[in-house]
Amino acid sequence: MVSSLFSLGWLPVWRRNFLVWRKLALPSILGNLADPLIYMLGLGYGLGAMLPTIEGQPYVAFLAAGTVCASTMNAATFEALYSSFSRMHVQKTWDAILNTPLGLSDVVAGELFWAATKSLFSGAAILIVITAMGLTNGPLVLWALPAIVLTGLAFAALGLIWNALAPSYDFFMYYFTLFITPMTLISGVFFPTDQLPGWLAAIGSILPLAQGVALIRPLLAGNVPADPLLHIAVLLVTAGIAFAIALRLTQRRLLK
Repeated sequence: MVSSLFSLGWLPVWRRNFLVWRKLALPSILGNLADPLIYMLGLGYGLGAMLPTIEGQPYVAFLAAGTVCASTMNAATFEALYSSFSRMHVQKTWDAILNTPLGLSDVVAGELFWAATKSLFSGAAILIVITAMGLTNGPLVLWALPAIVLTGLAFAALGLIWNALAPSYDFFMYYFTLFITPMTLISGVFFPTDQLPGWLAAIGSILPLAQGVALIRPLLAGNVPADPLLHIAVLLVTAGIAFAIALRLTQRRLLK
């Protein structure tokens, strides 16, 4: 099943989604920028004015890196949930594609890579803005782009699992309430995880968002991440296993 990730059968599905998105590309990018930047600027400069430096940088710079990661996660998750569910269940786009020579694994892989692409657009847009604001340091910031893609792949694959299980749009709220929101709070987006109780910090450190934060935050500060291969491996393994589960569940749902 995972071998379908390395074939090109998914490319027409990706291209179809890209062509549809391209018609509303600018509003889509601006929409992805507005909410995280408002929070970043409000908390970064408002709350940051009352805080000392964190890990040797102003709080707004610390938060900017977390914002890139959180926005990447949210963009991939929304695409893998709401948009993919619409194409699968409401618009019946998947049914139309499955009447071509493409198989279900191509469709699901296309959705995976498209959601990761959307997360790259979102993360890169915020990265450009915070770089223009002087909140990044040095050329290592360019390595944040592949880290954004890896983070997006992991969350796209996890989102597709929930998409395969969801009976309706309302079901997605459980995913955000029980998984996405708690993970955002304990993965180092808003504050260092060493401020948490030891057991909670340990849980947060193994979650996929924490891997993205551990890669991207040092790069934005001009430093090489600690244990980069470990974080990359966790994100890749998460994406691969989650994709295999999502594909199996989707097959069970659509090909009974």
